Amino acid sequence: MVYCHQTTIVCLIVAALLAHSTEANRNCAAQGPGTVNISTAGDFVILAKSGVSTVPHSVITGDVGVSPAAQTYLTGFSLTSDGDTKYSRSTQVTGKLYAADDADPTPAKMTTAIADMMSAYTNANDRTHPDLLWDHNAGLLGGTTLPPGLYKFGTKVSFATNCTLIGSPVDTWIFTITKGMSIATNKHIILAGGALARNIVWAVAEDISFGAGSHFEGIILGATSALFKTGSSINGRVLMQTSVKLQSATVTVP
Repeated sequence: MVYCHQTTIVCLIVAALLAHSTEANRNCAAQGPGTVNISTAGDFVILAKSGVSTVPHSVITGDVGVSPAAQTYLTGFSLTSDGDTKYSRSTQVTGKLYAADDADPTPAKMTTAIADMMSAYTNANDRTHPDLLWDHNAGLLGGTTLPPGLYKFGTKVSFATNCTLIGSPVDTWIFTITKGMSIATNKHIILAGGALARNIVWAVAEDISFGAGSHFEGIILGATSALFKTGSSINGRVLMQTSVKLQSATVTVP
């Protein structure tokens, strides 16, 4: 006679259901509004028009660029130039730093990247037929779990507690926000179900603030500025139409 512990049976059933669900997800079409093409702006983990500053020591993985701003608007990095002055280096950046006044062909490269960034911002904001939310809870998204979709807000969006985005590796999210956005100290955007930061876009019209010790996920397309307070981090890209300010922050390309 074989004796089966009840807990073991339950675990086996749950495992079988999860395996079936995972296989079903592989065979399903992607959910969400589709990707936003950032084109050559995607060559950068941080891109800004008027400047990028850091209070050392920030940790940046990926290239950084400014245009039409000059190299002098990359501040706090203790820059060193490469031999032919097409870009600079910094101990805070695993990658290269580019500016509009670097040697050719960098100026043209930067002009194209900025134009692609602007086009991507317009593309995100031009999406119609939002899913599920419109100014949900006055833009207070802390404590929510959000499936793939297009989310439009006419209010400021804030995260006073953690927020979870749940979906598969091919699902997409677009958040268009006509005001600002902020995440509180030590709060996190959490990805679940295989969701990827590269498939999440936040198009924000006003200033963005990342609280000390907070963590964010996704591609930021901002019409104004972004401030990363001490110990904050993002897995994604920060593509801003004015400035990016880092206070000992971590920015990692997705």
